[in-house]
Amino acid sequence: MCCDSSPARAGPPERRGRALAVFDLDGTLSRHDTLAPFLLACLGRRPWRWPRLLLALPAAIRYLFEPDRGALKGALLHAALGGLDREALQAAAARFVDRLVRGGIYRDARRALEAHRSRGERLLLLSASTDLYVPQIARRLGFDVCICSQVAWRADGRLDGRLAAPNCRGEEKRRRLAELMEQETPARVYAYGNSAADLAHLALAQEAYLVNGPRRLSPAAAAHVQRLRWRD
Repeated sequence: MCCDSSPARAGPPERRGRALAVFDLDGTLSRHDTLAPFLLACLGRRPWRWPRLLLALPAAIRYLFEPDRGALKGALLHAALGGLDREALQAAAARFVDRLVRGGIYRDARRALEAHRSRGERLLLLSASTDLYVPQIARRLGFDVCICSQVAWRADGRLDGRLAAPNCRGEEKRRRLAELMEQETPARVYAYGNSAADLAHLALAQEAYLVNGPRRLSPAAAAHVQRLRWRD
């Protein structure tokens, strides 16, 4: 299991041909977004860092005129956590993931995961959230592989926080899934998402599920996705 899936072009024989179940994280597996709670948890132990959030203000203002979620996400991480060492952040992620897995995952999502796992299908966690904690979530929930946004690190081993690659959302998420599908040629793809941005990669699946999603969809999207309501 890895964060940024980059198998060989043809894919290992044991992966090729197996069905693939793809799950988004925020709002699909989890009951809420994860980035803000993770930042709050980190800052709660380092209250002297709160003023550093002012460093992200220019990016927040730019976002009002040029919406770029990746740039804003990177600016927030850089401001809040930039300069922290890897060990401290891994420990913070472990605490955060422990709380999330114990109380923040839909039971219906766990049931769906178990159903796919019991049929021998590979599980992919595909998230715009970052590799500061997503790989730990993937390991705890038994995913085979995860793909997520990647943060940059400084030469001294401390966090920069800005994104090291395109934000794994919308068309980028679709591109990354399409690349994996080409490499592994799964027999069938099941995909779960919760937002309009997820429709891009849901379109690649033979069975696409929109969890607690927006009420209004284009006719094409409405015809392709099945709606699910996860409450507990």
